[in-house]
Amino acid sequence: MDPRKIYGLEAVPHSQSELLKAVSPWDPASYTTSELLIPESEVVTKTLEYVKMKLAEKTFNHSMRVFYYGSAIAHKHLPSFVPSLETYFLTCLLHDIGTTEENLNTTRLSFEFYGGYLALDLLKGFGAPQDQAESVAEAIIRHQDFGNVGKISTVGQLIQLSTVFDNVGINPTLVSKKTIESVVNAFPRDGWSSCFATTIGNELQLKPWAHTSAISGAADAVENNQLMKPWDK
Repeated sequence: MDPRKIYGLEAVPHSQSELLKAVSPWDPASYTTSELLIPESEVVTKTLEYVKMKLAEKTFNHSMRVFYYGSAIAHKHLPSFVPSLETYFLTCLLHDIGTTEENLNTTRLSFEFYGGYLALDLLKGFGAPQDQAESVAEAIIRHQDFGNVGKISTVGQLIQLSTVFDNVGINPTLVSKKTIESVVNAFPRDGWSSCFATTIGNELQLKPWAHTSAISGAADAVENNQLMKPWDK
């Protein structure tokens, strides 16, 4: 199989509405976590061990929810994305590595930029092929680069779709209530909306130039996530 497909390096529309124009709002992805298998490889095992040491529990749970939502979206709505789910899982695990207290205070870079650079070196050190490590880094750097112009990689688009679903409740008909309940039961939100809104505020206080400042009302949108409110306890 083409390495570009395996590692999520195929170009797709940056515009989510264009990408999803053929997706029916009446037929959401409906799976339980037991139906959505976590990829297995040596690189995955090493990365899981690393993030469990480095990420706070709430951030780790968010990363896992993002994987399951993205996997559900790919299997139901975007089957051409399925071959890259291992690379996508690595992206999910590492996409918020730049938000740890240590990493926020280590660099002047925006959290997703620094996180991408960390992921690139980390994954190469774990033995990931260069194409895979670079795909993950690209997706992490761009996971808050929302827009309607140009292209983005498949893994980059999937992490965008899933993070805004979990963080803001955008595209609420992509995934069924059954799937949300299964995912949240396995990886509770535990007040994630307030937690991440606080992280956004902390970064902008430390780095007013950060890329998050380009997302109008980001903290408020996260704090007022109506889709996830029933589970945000």
